[in-house]
Amino acid sequence: MKALLKIASYIFHPVWMPFLGSLFYFLFIPRFFPDEVVKAKLMAIAIITVFIPIIFHFLLKNLNKVSSLFLDNVTERRWPLLFYILLCVMVLNQILNIYNYPGLFYYFLGILGSTVIAYIFSWFKLKVSLHMVGLAGLVMFVAGFCIYYHLYFIYTLSFMIIAMGLTASSRLYFKAHSSFELIMGILVGLIPQILALKFWL
Repeated sequence: MKALLKIASYIFHPVWMPFLGSLFYFLFIPRFFPDEVVKAKLMAIAIITVFIPIIFHFLLKNLNKVSSLFLDNVTERRWPLLFYILLCVMVLNQILNIYNYPGLFYYFLGILGSTVIAYIFSWFKLKVSLHMVGLAGLVMFVAGFCIYYHLYFIYTLSFMIIAMGLTASSRLYFKAHSSFELIMGILVGLIPQILALKFWL
């Protein structure tokens, strides 16, 4: 059980969530996009939201600015979150546009909002669970996507909710977060996505 909870912390790490949301969008949207465009967009999103943050993390670790991939110390979160804000802005300005990819654009706008809130909270010594932020945002995006396109991915949403529960249990088991921090993480992930839904539903 301990091994499963540990694996959950890595598999459902927030760094994967923007790419997973993008992959879901392009796989299931009932609209044609050329394969070359889809591959180019996914590659660009993967580079900006996954590979660059990982490289930045190792840079900060070499400079002794962070101690682990999970950013357990609230003060360690400030540089990574600020950098991620800039990366989200880059995706919104350079990779996506509101006309061709409205749902995905607003998903990233919600991610930007959640990241800004988490960054502000870090200055008040409030350590929200970034795992919950990422998963809750993704769940809300998938739910909104299904509502908009009248799709019924009940099993997908059920799996994601189970994943949230497993990840929350993992964070509690390893004493990375309190219950309050997990709940705050869920709210920080959900609320910006709910607000973003109003613009594209």
